[in-house]
Amino acid sequence: MRAVVTRVKSASVTIEGKTVGEIGKGFLVLLGVHVTDTEEVAKKMADKICGLRVFEDSEGKMNVNPTDAGAELLIVSQFTLYADCKKRRPGFTEAARPELAVPLYELVISECRGRSFKVGTGEFGADMLVTSENDGPVTIILDSAEL
Repeated sequence: MRAVVTRVKSASVTIEGKTVGEIGKGFLVLLGVHVTDTEEVAKKMADKICGLRVFEDSEGKMNVNPTDAGAELLIVSQFTLYADCKKRRPGFTEAARPELAVPLYELVISECRGRSFKVGTGEFGADMLVTSENDGPVTIILDSAEL
């Protein structure tokens, strides 16, 4: 599983002109599911996202976790995080098919909500317009193979 986590002042997802998910201060999370991912991997990824200490403390150091910062999460499925770009046209054979990816994507969302986060989402497989106001900017790439 891969996640691109961006600290934002706000973020939203629009589908066909309708806003389906939006947050204020928090994390915009683009989440890709690998063909070998499991529930255990999804839970570990949710735990890592929910515990990232990248919000500033009173001294301006990145030392505060999302809970203490009052952060919200916007989690958007992003199969292209597993693009194979050896050729000019990317291949996506490492990205999980919907029958595996959807339940694991939803498990990450559920795990984050279970930690009392407000979680907005996109719609799996939809053509989405994602808008964000980056804060910092701070962007971190998480790969479950390295957690």
